[in-house]
Amino acid sequence: MSRIGKRPVELPSGVEANVSGQTVEVKGPKGARSFTFTDDVTLEVADNAITVTPRGKSKRARQQWGMSRTTVANLVQGVTNGFKKELEIQGVGYRAQLQGNVLKLNLGLSHDVDFTVPEGVTVTCPKQTEIVVEGNDEQLVGQVAANIRDWRRPEPYKGKGIRYKGEYIFRKEGKKK
Repeated sequence: MSRIGKRPVELPSGVEANVSGQTVEVKGPKGARSFTFTDDVTLEVADNAITVTPRGKSKRARQQWGMSRTTVANLVQGVTNGFKKELEIQGVGYRAQLQGNVLKLNLGLSHDVDFTVPEGVTVTCPKQTEIVVEGNDEQLVGQVAANIRDWRRPEPYKGKGIRYKGEYIFRKEGKKK
């Protein structure tokens, strides 16, 4: 039995869910999201909750059960609260600024990095050394944050680079004479 899969996903007030075949569509205050599931699970909406049950006892059905329930929970959370990733920039002269739909990063390279923000995600820069990525799709928010971080990952000697807020970077000792 999947401990995650057997729990129903509660629908908060203001959120609607429709299931047609293997597609679930969730609408809420932050927008609408939909997802098509495999034929290994069955989705039902009843009593302001979505329940996911496996079809059969095969290994694949049991694997898809918990993953499908988590995906539904992420859809519901995305349309109610949304998802947010915060990045910090550390380094002398490293900074970011938003110009329209383009994030300009000055990261000590020979050129400025122009990162075009994709559709469905909002990026803000409250300070020159902070970047906030928000949206209702958890996968897209995480991927955009990871793409921004990849331009200058934090290095272990001085700690310079782009890191997630609260991320611990293991520091190494430099060469000794």
